[in-house]
Order: sequence, then C-alpha cells, then structure tokens
Amino acid sequence: MLDTRLGRLAWSPGLSAHTTLPAAELRGKSQPQANNPTATGQKRNFFSRGPDSLEKEWNLSGSSSAASSDMAGENSATGGRTGVRVVVAGDRFTGKSSLIAAAATESYPENVTHVLPPTHLPADFFPDRVPIIIIDTSAALENRGKLIDELKRADVVVLTYACDQPLTLNRLSSFWLEELRRLEVKVPIIVVGCKLDLRDENQSISLEHVMRPVMHEYREIETCIECSSVTLMQVPDVFYYAQKAVLHPTAPLFDQETQSLQPRCQRALKRIFLLCDRDMDGALNDSELNEFQVKCFNAPLQPAEIVGVRRVVQEKKRDGVNDLGLTLEGFLYLHFLFIDKGRHETTWAVLRRFGYGDNLELRDDGLPVPTKHASDQYNPLIEFWLVDTKY
Repeated sequence: MLDTRLGRLAWSPGLSAHTTLPAAELRGKSQPQANNPTATGQKRNFFSRGPDSLEKEWNLSGSSSAASSDMAGENSATGGRTGVRVVVAGDRFTGKSSLIAAAATESYPENVTHVLPPTHLPADFFPDRVPIIIIDTSAALENRGKLIDELKRADVVVLTYACDQPLTLNRLSSFWLEELRRLEVKVPIIVVGCKLDLRDENQSISLEHVMRPVMHEYREIETCIECSSVTLMQVPDVFYYAQKAVLHPTAPLFDQETQSLQPRCQRALKRIFLLCDRDMDGALNDSELNEFQVKCFNAPLQPAEIVGVRRVVQEKKRDGVNDLGLTLEGFLYLHFLFIDKGRHETTWAVLRRFGYGDNLELRDDGLPVPTKHASDQYNPLIEFWLVDTKY
C-alpha cells in the first residue's frame, strides 16, 4: 500500500483551474472564447470563468473548513466525509499506474508495476484535509470481475485515455461511459488525458471540440483535464478535482440542462437569506452582509469589498441590488456565479454552515431552537421556510 506524506504547503489549484473543461461551462448556452491548445502542454484558458473581480471583492480568504469547524459532530465544510475513494479505470497503456505513482511521489516513476496497490494521499495533501485512497485497476479480461467490484465501490471514477492514442479517447463514449451506466455506477466522473507530452504536435483538434458533445451526453462527467506524468503537469489537479467532485458535488446545486440553480438549492438559499435579513426589509444591508460573511468564512468584508460585491451583481442583475442592499435575486445570482466559476465549495460552505446536508435537507442540528428571548423577533416567513425545507 503506497502512502505518501509530503509535508508540503497547502496546494492551491487556482491557476491550473483554467486548464480544465468544467461541465457547467461546457454545457452553457453561450459560446465561450477558446484558445487553441498547444502540444507542448502550455496552460490553455479555454473559457472565461466569469467576473475575475468577484473573488477579489467577496473575501474568500477565510477557510471554509475553519469557518465550519465548530459544527457539532461533523465537519460541515466537507459534509462529514472521512475519506474519498477514487477508482482509476481506462484502456490498457493509457497511463493509469504512472499517473497514480506520479501523484503520490511527485516524481516520474521510471518503473511502475502493472497494477499498483491501493495508494493513499494524506489529509494534508489538499486544502479540504480529507484523505484520498486511489484504486488502480486493470482492463484485462481476466480481471473484469475485480474491476466491476471496484467501480461499484467508488466515490468517484477517473477515466483515462492516452493523448497520443486517439482511439482511446473514442473508447470513452463507445465503451467506458456506457459500461458505467450499464453497471449503474452513479458517481461523478473525471475524464483524464494522460501522456500529454507525447501528443502529436501536428494535431489540430482541440480538447474542447472533442469533449463538448461527450460531456453534453454524459452529464455525470464533472471535468475533463489533460496531464503528463513525465513533466508532472496537472497531475495533482486530477485528484484535486476528483476529491472536489465528491466533497462539493455539482448536481445538487445546479441543473446543467437549464443552466440554473436546482429548486432545492434555491429554496435553501432563500431560507438562508431570510435568516440573515434581520430587519426583514427584503435586502441585506452592509451590516447583515458582513455578519453573513463572518459566520460562513470567518473573515469580515471591508467596505470596498461590499461595494465591489454590489457592483458585480448590479452589472448583470439590475434588481439584485437596491437602496437597502443586496436583494434575494442578487444573493441567488452571487451563488450562480460561484458555481459557474467552478467554486462549488463556496456555496456548499454556506449551505453546510446553515445546517444543510449533502441532500440539501436540514440536519437536526441545523434547526434553531426557539427561545423566549427571541419571541419578540418572530418571523412567520422564516418559520415557513424552516418547515418547507425540512419536510
């Protein structure tokens, strides 16, 4: 059993996030601007991920994990999970074992066994501090039973193809994705192109062009990313996105077909808005917005940041801001933006901080206990949302 403890600084995926094809953006109705990918593995900014100023204006520097650590009995920032099981599958010679070994050792493995034993990435490997166990598999016919067993135990599946073997990319839709559906493996899928360093320099077809229709048909695909175990380019990103797909899933929050918030997510956010709107005037003023920020992210908003948040919303949603502050429409739009930018963990941190589980139902410990002192601030609208979202 491989176990690596790197003792390194917290890794931030911020820059390399632009080199992936996130599902929410691929399935959008607008046509994004795309840069031609290079064969040398340079970073490729396929899509504009929304207003770059948003994260600067909305202070997200406070760790969502830290912000939620006081929830009794559960780390609400990650839904209470104590581990993520990643199963790596794909055709033979697509680089599965080398990918795993490179991630675990941060070096290119010169000699790697055909199928690796279970490989552990420790809790401090990524910011969410949830350990990962990676299961290598064989596509050989004689190992089919073992492969099926592992796929059915997976929290997330990484499907590999080789960038220098176009046929293996075609096999994703002609075999692997259909096989996962046949087996009723209902978990997120990360599609990974390995051996990026070996891609034919004359290949002109972009990853976006190939994967857009595939990701539209197979909505269980969360992300498509290419990497190289030789250069280590984007190798850690593969397992970061795999972990993220489990801890902060897209499906409960966002309807890919309509490109809108899921009804249950919208209802939960409405309840949160009502709870934060202490003066019940239909808008979050500066004080209420700051209280919300501190509660969820342990970091206050500076006056300039509040102005920035309002400006970002008002540019796209006129009714998102009024003289009193940020309206419900604006609050919902902010979360739409976070999800559209691939920052699902931000919305999940808010939902979990206010007592919601992974199914977006209120946990018992998320229901506030009425007190005699609070009776003079009784709000029937809030009670309606409490009951409506619980049952």
